[in-house]
Order: sequence, then structure tokens, then C-alpha cells
Amino acid sequence: MSRQFDRRAFLRRGATGAVALAVGPGLLAACSTDDPAPGSRATSHSSPRTGGTLRAAFVGGGASETLDFFNGPSALDLVRARAWHGTLGNLDPTGPDGVRYGVLKGIGMAKDLSAYTLHVRPGVRFTDGSKLTSADILYSLSALAGKSMLPVYRLAAANFDLSHARAEGDLKVVLPTLRPIADGRMILCQGNFLIVKDGTKRFAKGMPSCGPFRLREFTPGQGSVFTRYDEYYGHVPYLDSLELRSIADSTARAGALTSGEIDFAHDLSPVTARTLADNAKIELAPTRSPYLVGLSFQMNMSVKPFDDPRVREAFKLAANREAMVKTVFYGNAEVGNDLPAIGFPDYAGSLPQRAYDQAKARKLLKAAGADGMKVVLTTGPETPGMVETATLFVEDLKKVGVQASIRELPAGQLFADFATYSRLPLAASYQMPIPALSAYQMGTAGGSPSAFGWKRPEVDALVAKARAQSDEAKAGKLSTRAQRVRWEEGNQVLPVFKPNLNAQAKGVSGIRDDLFEQFLGFSQASLA
Repeated sequence: MSRQFDRRAFLRRGATGAVALAVGPGLLAACSTDDPAPGSRATSHSSPRTGGTLRAAFVGGGASETLDFFNGPSALDLVRARAWHGTLGNLDPTGPDGVRYGVLKGIGMAKDLSAYTLHVRPGVRFTDGSKLTSADILYSLSALAGKSMLPVYRLAAANFDLSHARAEGDLKVVLPTLRPIADGRMILCQGNFLIVKDGTKRFAKGMPSCGPFRLREFTPGQGSVFTRYDEYYGHVPYLDSLELRSIADSTARAGALTSGEIDFAHDLSPVTARTLADNAKIELAPTRSPYLVGLSFQMNMSVKPFDDPRVREAFKLAANREAMVKTVFYGNAEVGNDLPAIGFPDYAGSLPQRAYDQAKARKLLKAAGADGMKVVLTTGPETPGMVETATLFVEDLKKVGVQASIRELPAGQLFADFATYSRLPLAASYQMPIPALSAYQMGTAGGSPSAFGWKRPEVDALVAKARAQSDEAKAGKLSTRAQRVRWEEGNQVLPVFKPNLNAQAKGVSGIRDDLFEQFLGFSQASLA
């Protein structure tokens, strides 16, 4: 494949200069669109060039990278899968249902919210010539996504009764809900629910796929090569081929971009991005709200003393959020308020901003008998700024009397063994930009492993009630009530929301038109 790059240690500055669904007859007709989602022609440029090879670099997972995206935890695993496999759809605020459909032409919803019907787009074909049918969608959701250990895929099983889901003919899938929900389309069309052929057991080069590109080469920890799939159900990609390279080091990604070795560098560190600001051949393309990544620290309520709400509040009060935004991100980030989904309509923006109060933090720790407690914060460079923010948080904890230290794992390893990760007493994490109620359902409700010991059935019930409301005002009030409990008693310190600081060569366009800014697609990308 293409020339490989030397791997260098992740460069970072010190703490003082530092920069993570049986339904009856009450089903409504599906809303649909005649234009295939992923292949819709871009509107951001008038005459894109056809042809060429776009080379893009991402942080990968090293030797642990896998083609089985249902179990691959790295960003590159999902980006690679989005190039290779068709998606149910993507979130799109301008769409009639708030989504843009992919291999589906629409999703119907029962009047009583008891089920959703997925209408398959006719004529979608896999690379082996077979037609994509309802059986493929049912298999991908029930047998694969439903059994994945990754929270992003567990979302389907948490909301739909997959054991009673069924195909009705070749072009219809009925997904009963576990409880009434009004936001089922938002759950299914988040860009990450990708479709493989019914019965797929082994993920390997040459397996049938229905995405915009065909996989030609794959070497874990190095990269992959794709060629355009000319029978793609949407408009075929402009590009002849696509190379995705695994380069863990932000500086190395930037260097490859400036030297012309690649055309797109994903998620650069803030300090690296600053060095490119004045380069006439480079264009910075940071993600925009609500597509911001929440950097957080999870306190495990199954481990003492984090079972004490006073300790959890103290840790939240100890975080100097403004300093993190200023020092790590040079001001190009937003202060977090210990809740995910900032910028989405259901985010509880009316709650007061958490204060930075060292004195109160010390007082709470002393009252809880936890002054002088020892704790290790485990983190890793899963996204730029994650380690640096963790480093500053450890220093903040020391200032309130906590004997805190940091443990940094290599890139791609923090979430590699998720069972072990979920047992850590204090762990760094990052939140994908999805709506607040979906975020809670995905990672927190029902004592999920990623909830780090949070088990509050009454809050789960509030979230479920809010999601069953078609009246937006009523849903908003219920949502805010649930988020207030999380804000007051929760076990998450979420001090910063940061953009992904992407950069590309001048003339590259159309990447954003795939709508999933955190885990990019390239079906509409073109070169100058």
C-alpha cells in the first residue's frame, strides 16, 4: 500500500502549558425521501472534480484495529466501516424527520409509539450482486448490533424488542419498542448503524458490502485502501479511491499533511492546529456545534468513596473548567456543565453553571471523611486534549487535598478491554455528540457498564417518560428534571466540550456533506 509513516510518541505539553426497536394496524405511513442519503450530491461546491485518491489520517487502535466495527472501539474502525458499508441514515436537522435516510427510504411510526417500521430502499445491491433485503437489516440490528458490548450499538437493544423484531417481505422490518418512544428515528439514524449481509460471521476483505467503496487492503495499525463501488445505491463517489491511514501522533498527522503525503488530517491537537493556521496550502475544518466532543471523568459509584454524593460533588467543584478551555484549547472550546449533548434541543441549558469552588470541595471531602484520599485517574490519547485535560484535573484535585495521580495508556487501549475499563475507580472518557436523552439511554440507563455504578430507576423512568412524549414542551420539562438529578447527584465530571480540529489541503471538499462529523464519510468528497 502507500508509503507508511514512522510512529512517534504522542507529544504533549506539561500541565502548566497543556494543551476524549408485532405491531397492529395503527402504523403511520413512513416519511420518505427519493434521494439516497449518503450519495446525495454535495451542495457546498458547484463543480467537484471526478477521480483521484484522497488520503486521510486518523488516530487508530494499533494492532487491535479490526474490520468488525461492531466490536472495534477506535474512531478509525468506524470511519473505515462507514466507507465500506451502507448506513440506515444520519442525523440531519434539515431533513423532514430530522434525519437523512441511507439504505432505508423511510421509517414509519405507530400512533401509540409501540413500533417502528423500516422501509428498505429498493435496488440496493451488495458487491456480490445480491440485493439488500429486510433480512440483512434485521440481522445487522439483532444479531450483531444487539449483541455488541459497545454502548453506541447497545442503543438499539436498549430501546427496541429485537427478540420480537421481524421482516415482512423483502422491504420491510418491524421493530417493536420496549416502551413508547417518540425519538426512534433519531436512534436508528445516528450514522453508526451500518448494514452487512445476513449471516455474516467473519469480517474480512472481500466480504459483500454496500457502502460507497470496496475494501482492497487492510493492515491493522497502518491503514486501508478502498476503490469506488460503481454500483453504489446512491450517486457513486467522485473519488477513484480512498486511503485511510493510522497515525497516532497529532504532529505526525500534521506533518504528513503539510508535506503532501495526505490530504486530510483528523482531530489534531490544539497546539498542532495552531501551527497550521497561517499555512496557505492548509484549511482548518473544525467540527461545529452540536458536533462537539465532551471530555469527561467517570467516578465509579461501586467503588468507595465515590458512593458518597459529597465526594462526587467535591470532584466536580474542584475542576477549573475555564483554565482547561484556555490552557488546553486556547479558548477554542466550550465550558461543560457535567452533562452531555450541549447544543442539542434536549440539553438542559437552563441549569446553573457548576462553580469552581476549592473551599467547598475541601469541606465536602472532609465531611465525607475522604480528605487525603488516594485515587488514580486512568486516561489515554483517544482524542487530542484528553490526556492534557486529565493532567490539569489531577492538579486541581491535588489542590483540594486529594492524593491524585495519572495513569496514561497507549493510544487505542483505554477502551480496548471495556469490561476492565468499566471497573476503574476514576476514568477519562469522551462523549459522542448525540441528543441528551439518547446519550442517557445509551450509556447510563439500567445500570449499563458504562454508567460506572449509577443505578437510578426513577431517573430512567423520567427519561423514558420524556422520550414517550410527542409534545416537545412536555418532553423538555421531563428531560430537564432527569438531567437535574444527574447534574446534582451524578458521577460524571464533564468540564469541556471541544471541536475536532480537522485540517485538509486546500481544494478538498464535500467531506462534511456525509453529516457525521465525528466519524467521517467520504462518499461525497472530492479533490481540487
